[in-house]
Amino acid sequence: MKNENWPKLSFDKGKETYETLHLWTQIIGKIKLELNPWINHSWHTTLEITTHGLTSGPIFAENKQIEISLNFLEHQLTIVSSENEKKSFDLKTLKVSSCYNELINYLNDIEIDVKINTLPNEMEDPLHFHENHGGTYNEEVAINLHMALLKVNRVFYEYRSQFLGKSSEVMFFWGSFDLVVSRFSGKEAPLHPGGFPNLPDWVTQEAYSHEIMNCGFWPGSEGTPFAAFYSYIYPAPDGFKEATLKPNSAYFHKELGEFILKYEDVQKADNPSEVLMEFLQSSYNTAANLAKWDKEKLQFNLKKN
Repeated sequence: MKNENWPKLSFDKGKETYETLHLWTQIIGKIKLELNPWINHSWHTTLEITTHGLTSGPIFAENKQIEISLNFLEHQLTIVSSENEKKSFDLKTLKVSSCYNELINYLNDIEIDVKINTLPNEMEDPLHFHENHGGTYNEEVAINLHMALLKVNRVFYEYRSQFLGKSSEVMFFWGSFDLVVSRFSGKEAPLHPGGFPNLPDWVTQEAYSHEIMNCGFWPGSEGTPFAAFYSYIYPAPDGFKEATLKPNSAYFHKELGEFILKYEDVQKADNPSEVLMEFLQSSYNTAANLAKWDKEKLQFNLKKN
């Protein structure tokens, strides 16, 4: 994939829009959480990247199926049911409280009764959704984030295709507002300590019940005010944080406890997809070797006739 055009991302310019999108995705994700059956590692709650933005995928109500999407091409939040019931809201004027109220009210109108925990997860000192009357939506910021997610999603998908062991889909987690792909060794892991804000420890402990290698992307936070890729393994083996990864610009972030590669270093490269794949492969090889995973057994090799 030569002559790629990955968009520039600025946390300073985009942080208010990112925060609003984060809260909107939490509302959508919590509706999915309440209505869908539990799947291990909370995979039943995640969102998906689409050609137009983010979608809940299928949400199963008692007598119908619905899908809730954020469309960054037309700047709309849309709800569609299997009975062809439709409703759209303009993202440019939507606030956090109105997103919550409008979604819940419309679901009630089409005879779907759902109640969610209105306090956002994994955020410091959050307001309840119905009490948060703020909200910023910058079209350019949303479009660029979506374009970046499409680029990253493609590389993550290719990375996932190379693994024979248990692996997640490429998933968008609304709690942490990041795109993630996971690989598992197949072995049980020690009990995770938990400790995430407004998230029951048992949820985290179930998610990390087995040895896991996570790679992901997020657009930044106040603590790390830049878009970045990350990688970590749980439990972390001896020597992991001291390891050297490729490309050379990747480094271990002591506060986060994971390796970081800034999005800007990928975006500016002659071949961004190649640089990102190098980071993913280097992360996995280093972590799996140190943790003594059976890499040969877990490697997928498709033999074509």
